Amino acid sequence: MTEQEASPVRVDQWLWAVRVVKTRTLATQLAKSGHVRINKEPVKPATKVHVGDEVRVRIQGFDKIFVVQRLLKKRVGAPVARTCYEDLSPERPKMYLPVARRAPGTGRPTKRERRQLDKLRGHDPNWDRR
Repeated sequence: MTEQEASPVRVDQWLWAVRVVKTRTLATQLAKSGHVRINKEPVKPATKVHVGDEVRVRIQGFDKIFVVQRLLKKRVGAPVARTCYEDLSPERPKMYLPVARRAPGTGRPTKRERRQLDKLRGHDPNWDRR
């Protein structure tokens, strides 16, 4: 292990270098907003990452869990980046959301039908009366 790999790296820099996020600015914003944790503790963007740390990143409502295998300061290609961490993320659940469709030729929904659709979708019918 070289001296550069042995020294700790900022978490925002590491997330960008191993291609978890597209830009370093985005990595910084994730850390500032509390979506990055190291060993289950919320961290700031400048927090140092060490080999063996568990890094959790919340992206699009789902957690990605990485165990740091190697430290990087510069962005590298995807095949090299994959060797720098062990991905322990659970598989994302497959979600199916049915789309409501009306029979052809039935026209627009009536006021009663709109209320029933809103109730089905969980919308509050009195939202504008408050």
